[in-house]
Amino acid sequence: MHLECIGCGERYEAGEVIYTCRRCGNLLDVRYDYDEVSERLRLSGWRNRPLGVWRYRDLLPIPRSAPTISLNEGGTGLLRCPRLGEKLGLSHLYVKNEGENPTGSFKDRGMTVGVSKALELSARTVICASTGNTSASLAAYAAKTALNCVVLIPAGRVALGKVAQAVMHGAKVIAVKGSFDDALSAVRELAMEPGLYLLNSINPFRLEGQKTAAYEVWDQLGEKAPDKVVLPVGNAGNISAYWKGFKELETVGLANSHPSMIGVQASGARPVAEAFEAHADEIRPAPCPQTVATAIRIGNPVNWKKALAAMRESGGNAEIVTDVEILEAQRLLARMEGIFTEPAGAAPIAALRKLKERGLLSRDDIVVCVATGHGLKDPEIALKSCGQPVEVEADLEALKGVVRV
Repeated sequence: MHLECIGCGERYEAGEVIYTCRRCGNLLDVRYDYDEVSERLRLSGWRNRPLGVWRYRDLLPIPRSAPTISLNEGGTGLLRCPRLGEKLGLSHLYVKNEGENPTGSFKDRGMTVGVSKALELSARTVICASTGNTSASLAAYAAKTALNCVVLIPAGRVALGKVAQAVMHGAKVIAVKGSFDDALSAVRELAMEPGLYLLNSINPFRLEGQKTAAYEVWDQLGEKAPDKVVLPVGNAGNISAYWKGFKELETVGLANSHPSMIGVQASGARPVAEAFEAHADEIRPAPCPQTVATAIRIGNPVNWKKALAAMRESGGNAEIVTDVEILEAQRLLARMEGIFTEPAGAAPIAALRKLKERGLLSRDDIVVCVATGHGLKDPEIALKSCGQPVEVEADLEALKGVVRV
């Protein structure tokens, strides 16, 4: 195992604390000897382990001798959605419900691996910038290990449910007067101090944990890859993590096909989708990103190169949805399938109708949408979208008038 620059190919030792290439500044990726990995999988009896992130330890960058920090993350449901599928003209629609993770979002997959790596590297403090879910997850895993935790959030732009989690778990939460991109820039500078370990998705080890969701989808479909995977794109690490996971299943001989990856962005924060549609080699950052989906309110995503590569290499696509479409999709998913996801997690559902109209989805495709976080992460938005409870007097006749439907 080693780290390798996705740009110039420069290699670095896996035990080195480094986040980007010193030669060209590009992102790094974790690379394995897949012949050795295949042999380990053959001998390890991994299929006998419970569904979850560490079921796939043989494909993860934590040595067998090293301890792992776990809150029983992963193993989330892949739920068939027949009513919603029929409404949208899709016979095989599934939702990967990542809100079932311990802190309520997919970020726990990355943090169990990232914080385990931080301990292996003798870090004293873990740090991140966050639109909410990352801070909640990192704070929980740091608490489990007694590591110090510092999180920077954009002041006034993070859902209260997520801030509450980080505070409750004992993190030092600092509200920066600026955007998420400002907070991330500051965190990257701070992480140069000795003893601090950065756990945003610029850290390649964190994405290694997130790729396990792809393994689970394949497992849950009876060791079969779906035709399409539709994900929200914020800082753009998750779509590339899924793609790496599906590619690795093919590389080690477990799968013989892979899905097309479709990234969805909000109309007020869409640099990756715009670059994909323009066949551009660079993104144009959005200086003032705006969307009700706070988890993807990011104007200059660090993993844009990996995300574009995932969509292009997989034969995938990009879609842009409005806030109105996101909130409508959030209500539809909750009311037709009983799945309450945060607005960002509803963005893939919002994109389905448009993708169908563009001929990018067919009725018989096996389509997996990723609901990234639980709806209780952002209850204020849900109440604004759906309205307040009806108030009546505690009188039987008055209640009968309201209850009649």
